[in-house]
Amino acid sequence: MAAAPKDNLIVDLTLDFAVEFILYAEALENQRKFVIANQLLKSGSSIGSNVREAQNAESKADFIHKFQIAAKEVEETEYWLLLCQRVPSYPDPIHLQDKLKPIKRIISKIIISTKTGKKEN
Repeated sequence: MAAAPKDNLIVDLTLDFAVEFILYAEALENQRKFVIANQLLKSGSSIGSNVREAQNAESKADFIHKFQIAAKEVEETEYWLLLCQRVPSYPDPIHLQDKLKPIKRIISKIIISTKTGKKEN
């Protein structure tokens, strides 16, 4: 099994996010909220899997495409978390929403800088 690239902030952030997401989904499953838990697991873990897949992209276009998919998964994840936040009987997802914000910013910057050829600091 290949190791994650070293010192790759977005890979690390998305992996940590997925772990916390699993724990949140398990809390939902314990409350028998299986449908939402399943949706959250799909979108929340897909962010990191696409970021990780982009690390071995076949081309610049493929790299951008994988990050664009990750960006779409961020949007879907934000939606499900907002839904959970609005349902009083669901555990508060604010900690996940807070962790998703920098991931969204970084993914967006990576897409933009790769398209323009600029290196971000």
